[in-house]
Amino acid sequence: MSIHQPSARIVELLDRLIILSRGKSVFNGSPASLPGFFSDFGRPIPEKENITEFALDLVRELEGTKEGTKALVDFNEKWQQNKISLIQSAPQTNELEPDRALSLKEAINASVSRGKLVSGSSRSNPTSMETVSSYANPSLFETFILAKRYMKNWIRMPELVGTRIATVMVTGSLLATVYWKLDHTPRGAQERLTLFAFVVPTMFYCCLDNVPVFIQERYIFLRETTHNAYRTSSYVISHSLVSLPQLIAPSLVFSAITFWTVGMSGGLEGFFFYCLLIYASFWSGSSVVTFISGVVPHIMLCYMVAITYLAYCLLLSGFYVNRDRIPFYWTWFHYISVLKYPYEAVLINEFDDPSRCFVKGVQVFDSTLLGGVSDSGKVKLLETLSNSLRTRITESTCLRTGSDLLAQQGITQLSKWDCLWITFASGLFFRILFYFALLFGSRNKRT
Repeated sequence: MSIHQPSARIVELLDRLIILSRGKSVFNGSPASLPGFFSDFGRPIPEKENITEFALDLVRELEGTKEGTKALVDFNEKWQQNKISLIQSAPQTNELEPDRALSLKEAINASVSRGKLVSGSSRSNPTSMETVSSYANPSLFETFILAKRYMKNWIRMPELVGTRIATVMVTGSLLATVYWKLDHTPRGAQERLTLFAFVVPTMFYCCLDNVPVFIQERYIFLRETTHNAYRTSSYVISHSLVSLPQLIAPSLVFSAITFWTVGMSGGLEGFFFYCLLIYASFWSGSSVVTFISGVVPHIMLCYMVAITYLAYCLLLSGFYVNRDRIPFYWTWFHYISVLKYPYEAVLINEFDDPSRCFVKGVQVFDSTLLGGVSDSGKVKLLETLSNSLRTRITESTCLRTGSDLLAQQGITQLSKWDCLWITFASGLFFRILFYFALLFGSRNKRT
C-alpha cells in the first residue's frame, strides 16, 4: 500500500518506512529513526517539523542538483551496513556474557535497528526497559488532569446544567400541584404510593441526557488511549468524580419542592434522608446510562436499551406486582432491579411510623361497595362488625398504621438506610462495569 504525503498521525502507525528516489532507496527503517538518520547525514530535521514532509522536500531538493541523491543513497547504504554490524555484534556479546542482559541504551539501539521492541533487564541496569512506564504521567495526575478538563467543559456549557435543573423544577412543581398536602386517609395513603412510584423512575429517566456524552467522545477516548495518553481507569474515575457534584443541585431543588408541598413526614430528618435518596437515585441512574453508552455505540440503540431496561426494573420493582406475587423465575430480577431499593427506601421513610394511622373506624369502608353508605349507616355497620368480631371498634380506632401498609406492600426485609447504601453501591457497580466495557470493548488494536 502506498500513501501520498502521509500525516504525522499515520506515520506513527507505521513500523517501517521506505523512501525511494528514482528507483533507489534513500531510507529504509523505522520512522522513529528518521531524525537521527538525517542528523547524521548533516541535514537535521527542525523541531515541530513533519518528518516525512522534510524528507520528501530534501529528496526533491537533491534531485534538482547535478549530483542528485547519490550522496544520500551512499549514506543510506553505509547506515544499513552499520545496522547489520550492530545486529551481528549483539549475539557475540551475549556469547561472551550469556547472563548479561541488554542495558537501556543497547535495547533502544537494537529496537531501532531491528524495527521492533527489544526489552532490557533490570539486573544489569536499574533503568531498563522493564522499568520504563508506557504512560507519561502517574494515574493520580492523569485523573486530576482529566477531571479538570471535564469540569471546564461542564462550565462552558451551562445550558445543559440549566436544562436539567429546569426539567427537575417543572417536574417537581407539577407533582406538588397534583399531590398538594396529602391527608392521612386511605386515599391519601394510596396517592402517596402512586407519587413515589412516579418519583423514583423519573430520577432515572432524567439521567438519559448522559446517553450521548460518551458516545460523542468515544473517538477522542480511543485516539488518546491508543497513544497511551492516559489509563482507562483514570478516565472512568475522573468521569465519575466530575458527575457527582453535577447531581447536587437537581437533587436539592427537587427535594425542596416536593417534600414540603406534598406534606411528607419525618421533619428535617426525613427531609435530609429524602435528599440523600434522590441524590443516590440520580447517581445510580447516571451510572446505568453511562454503562449502557459504553456498551452500545449508537445513540438511538442506546436510548432504546436504557428505556427498556428501566421499564423492566419498574415492572418488577414491587409497585405494580408485590414481591410475593412475582413468579419465582423472575424473583432474581426483582432483587437486581435498580428501582427496587430507592422505592422501598422512600416508602419506609414515609410510612415507618407506628403512631401514624391511615385507616380509622368507618374509613375502612372507603374504596369498597359500602363507600356510598351514609355516615350513620357506616357507624351501624361498624358496630355490627365489632359485635361479630367481639372487639370494640369505634370511629377513632386505628385499623391500619404505616407499618401495616409496608407489610402489605411486602417491604419487610431491609431498613431504609440499607436501601440507601445499596442504591449508592449500585451506581458504583455500574461504573466498574463501565470500566471493563471500555477496557475490553475498546481495546488498543495497535501492535
